[in-house]
Amino acid sequence: MNLEKILAISGKPGLYSLKVQTRTGFVAESFIDGKRITVGLRSNVSLLSEVSMYTTSDEKPLAEVMRNIAKKENNGPTPAFKDDKAQLSAYFLQILPDYDQERVYASDIKKVLNWYNILQARGLVSSEESATTEEKSEKVVSTEAKPAKAPKTVAPKNAGMAAAKKAPAQKATKSTKK
Repeated sequence: MNLEKILAISGKPGLYSLKVQTRTGFVAESFIDGKRITVGLRSNVSLLSEVSMYTTSDEKPLAEVMRNIAKKENNGPTPAFKDDKAQLSAYFLQILPDYDQERVYASDIKKVLNWYNILQARGLVSSEESATTEEKSEKVVSTEAKPAKAPKTVAPKNAGMAAAKKAPAQKATKSTKK
């Protein structure tokens, strides 16, 4: 699941896809109705790839929480919860058993479930870990295993020409006729 270019804009409902950056902000397309909007630099915008949930030990990235929801729901939509905080907490405990119940509010859980349903309707949610995350972890392992090589020193191709160009050229003189 790639959350790199998916945005949540404060004051705007739903999620948005980052389309184009401009010098005064960016253009985003809504996942709900497909409309494009211009967002200024002063707007409060969150990239979903940077969002995480509080747990008792550390913070879990939102992509991992979404994968847990997808596993529980077999890549289907989540059930609709009204305003029952006990049901939301019980459901979220199944998804993320060690989430911090003092710092994660019912409104946060509703927002995550709503985001999941929007992404699931677009087919952007999967219960498997994305290939890019696996490739990155393989690259880190492979670069650490290789010994460091000494940099090669190579003379420039036109090294002889540079010396010839630096030599002062003789001035051409005009012959004068009297």
